[in-house]
Amino acid sequence: MRKLASICLVFLIYFACSVMSAEDRTIYQFTVKDSDGADVSLEKYRGKVVLIVNVASACGLTDSNYKQLKELLDTYHERGLEIAAFPCNQFGGQEPGCDADIKNFIADKYKFDPDLYSKINVNGADAAPLYQFLKKEQGGTLIDAIKWNFTKFLVNREGRVVERFAPTTAPKDIVKYIEKLL
Repeated sequence: MRKLASICLVFLIYFACSVMSAEDRTIYQFTVKDSDGADVSLEKYRGKVVLIVNVASACGLTDSNYKQLKELLDTYHERGLEIAAFPCNQFGGQEPGCDADIKNFIADKYKFDPDLYSKINVNGADAAPLYQFLKKEQGGTLIDAIKWNFTKFLVNREGRVVERFAPTTAPKDIVKYIEKLL
């Protein structure tokens, strides 16, 4: 009897998770590590508009993206914009440093202080759960995988992923989407 009850409980949990409505799928269900190794619940973004970006320090897109991301944050932070940066070394080994080195690089070179998280994988079997979720919510062109550094996901004030932008989309070209959500 106890085994049957356990099986029923597992089935009910699975069923409840599989019928979760789109309204229930938000970034708020995730906890990630910040660049100092502390756990951070993405509940911290409740009521905010968030631009989530996989970043790299040695990419041809680094300079323009960091400069423009800083401009976005400087312009729209008071209205509720946050930028969540997730370093990733899966594309050409362009983010080889440790979390402390990455944090120092961004602060020293760009005078930029986004919400910086610990280095993660965004593709493959060991992709971070947040990125598995983001790709499922906003698939890419042809394939859902993240194609390169600086892929951007825009999240509304309710925590839902509403847009995905290619690495080559400049942050300044996302302004109209951000303004609609603010």
